[in-house]
Amino acid sequence: MESNNQHIHSIYSQYLGDKRITLHVKREDQLHAAVSGNKFRKLKYNLITAIKEEKNTLLTFGGAFSNHIAATASAGKMCGLKTIGIIRGEELSSKIKDNPTLKYAQDCGMTFKFISRTAFRTKEAPSFIEQLKNEYGDFYLIPRRRD
Repeated sequence: MESNNQHIHSIYSQYLGDKRITLHVKREDQLHAAVSGNKFRKLKYNLITAIKEEKNTLLTFGGAFSNHIAATASAGKMCGLKTIGIIRGEELSSKIKDNPTLKYAQDCGMTFKFISRTAFRTKEAPSFIEQLKNEYGDFYLIPRRRD
């Protein structure tokens, strides 16, 4: 592994004396252009589970400018999985080309379903999930993260 050592100077250096301190910085923003940092951690185990369960399609929910939508589309493409994005705001269906997030996700192969904001609030209802299964077939639902 290549080391890129750099010296860090601080106003506190005078208090360190001869102590040798090593600082490691984890650059999660450099994992991948679209799937980095917390998006990588959120998707990693879902992808593993989807593949283990032999699902070939991921389905997730998000807004039109959601980094999660872009990350899921990119991760799905890398893993050879189809992706479906349920997007809040049906008025956006004709504006994909004007939205860099949706355009990127579409370029990664994501299929969209635009729904009203009212319908979006019911996204976790079993009847709504069943309706999506009837429409799209079997899929792995990326669960909503609760913080």
